[in-house]
Amino acid sequence: MTSDTSRPSDKPRPADITRRADDFDSADPEPTTAEEGGRDRSVGTNDRRAAEQPVALRALHIGSGDPLLLLHGFMLSPHCWEQTATLLGSHCEVFAPALAGHWGGPEVTGDTVDIAALADEVERQLDEMGWRTCHIAGNSLGAWVGVELARRNRARTLTLIAPTGGWNVPSLTQIRVALKFLSLVPLAHLGRRLAGFTAGNPFARRVALFVVAKNPAAVSRRDATATITAAINCRAMMPLIRGSLRAPVPGDLSELMTPVRLLLAEYDRFIPNRVYAQRFLKELPDSADRILVNRVGHVPMLEAPDRIATLIAEHVYASRNRLRAV
Repeated sequence: MTSDTSRPSDKPRPADITRRADDFDSADPEPTTAEEGGRDRSVGTNDRRAAEQPVALRALHIGSGDPLLLLHGFMLSPHCWEQTATLLGSHCEVFAPALAGHWGGPEVTGDTVDIAALADEVERQLDEMGWRTCHIAGNSLGAWVGVELARRNRARTLTLIAPTGGWNVPSLTQIRVALKFLSLVPLAHLGRRLAGFTAGNPFARRVALFVVAKNPAAVSRRDATATITAAINCRAMMPLIRGSLRAPVPGDLSELMTPVRLLLAEYDRFIPNRVYAQRFLKELPDSADRILVNRVGHVPMLEAPDRIATLIAEHVYASRNRLRAV
């Protein structure tokens, strides 16, 4: 397994990146509005504080070029991809939807939600967009959904970032993961009561981000606020936990025909590599890239969006020399 040793840059982030591809045709773009969970948001230079208060996003859709689907993790939202999507949007048409039951995403029905149901909803959106296939990058739960979509022949390439699903069913490891998820439930309920305090207090933000970031101080205030807000507004928390206990794990990973790149976070506190990454390291085809991303936690896009964008883009570009019948 190789190691990513590049250091993140300090490039400033744009004020609003939730733009459609045609927004990039203007040489001198005006401030834009984005449709976010049924509301319009205009970001002005004199309203910086308002810009730091995120609202629900049904999806990010930005850029032009090869179609690229970005899938977020459990209890998160498309906001975690914003900086990475901006960088990738210069060469790809990026679509990052909110998963069903998550903040900004479609409602879920029933007491149980499994990976197949999440993939079904994403497939429906891909069909609406006319994307028969696309490049896919997923983090955590989103990586698990990405594997399911690859099995349905929807993926041109697949980038798995700190993926979940690397356990047998039933197993002690599976139970440990479920207990970790359950431990987040009371914290989410508490977060709803203290949402304003948690998002506004630097110390509280760092504590809340400890699970997903190696260095919470490296996460911008806007990204931190969006991460906390998404977690406390995840409606599918218990249905997904129940679904993870009942649903089968991904089949034999060696059977994946899609070019795969595996990115593991060096400081993954939520699903440590020594336990949860072993199945991916052993079963993925020999042709799959296996890369350890240094100095980042479970959601590395928050700390190193430029490095993650580069690693995804490399995998996308490398596939352009391959022809594949669909």
